[in-house]
Amino acid sequence: MPERPYVLLSCAASIDGYIDDTTDQRLLLSNDEDFDRVDEVRTGCDAILVGANTIRRDNPRLLVRAEQRRKDRVARGLPESPIKVTFTSSGDLVPDAKFFTAGDVQKIVYCSSGAVDSCRDRLGGAATVVSAGDPVDLTTMLADLAGRGVQRLMVEGGGAVHTQFLTTGLADELQLVVAPFFVGDAHAPRFVGPGQFPHHPGNRMALQEVHPIGDVIFARYRLTNFDGTPSAQPDQAT
Repeated sequence: MPERPYVLLSCAASIDGYIDDTTDQRLLLSNDEDFDRVDEVRTGCDAILVGANTIRRDNPRLLVRAEQRRKDRVARGLPESPIKVTFTSSGDLVPDAKFFTAGDVQKIVYCSSGAVDSCRDRLGGAATVVSAGDPVDLTTMLADLAGRGVQRLMVEGGGAVHTQFLTTGLADELQLVVAPFFVGDAHAPRFVGPGQFPHHPGNRMALQEVHPIGDVIFARYRLTNFDGTPSAQPDQAT
């Protein structure tokens, strides 16, 4: 496996596995205490990644929120917030999205080879646009990020992005928050879609931590060993 950053997946989902509903309003799955925890995790990362669909749908800023945490990063010689990263096959992004306009931090768009030129034209100087294969290859993207000094990457979704990182075995850690309600809409986006996952009933993820945060449950799983191979927890039936 080429050199790559440590990849941490962060997600909040309903009890039935949905990360949003089908209304125009953003579904709040977590609470203020957990939002603060996520902000702390962001502070310790070199880059934050979301998929292009998340930028279009949620228009996130992806910045460290707490002023003291921003000051602490600057005191360590870092930008106030981590590098912002996305990837796209079509290059269909707009430069006035908050991903590009919020925060004086580097923004990188990994784009399929055939759409690089049009994406650069569309975004102008709003981001660095990098060719990453056709379709976009996650291994190529991660190797390029490593070459830019990114050692710890936080992936915040959405579902298709989480599915790609998990099915390719390119995630090292999963931080999952479970909200105490159901969505129950088959048309709503889920945490992950169908796929062949390295972790299955015969190869369980390694649970590292679990505890309540207000009314939600936080669980942290280790997904890979130090050599990059999938972690395994013995089948409890044996």
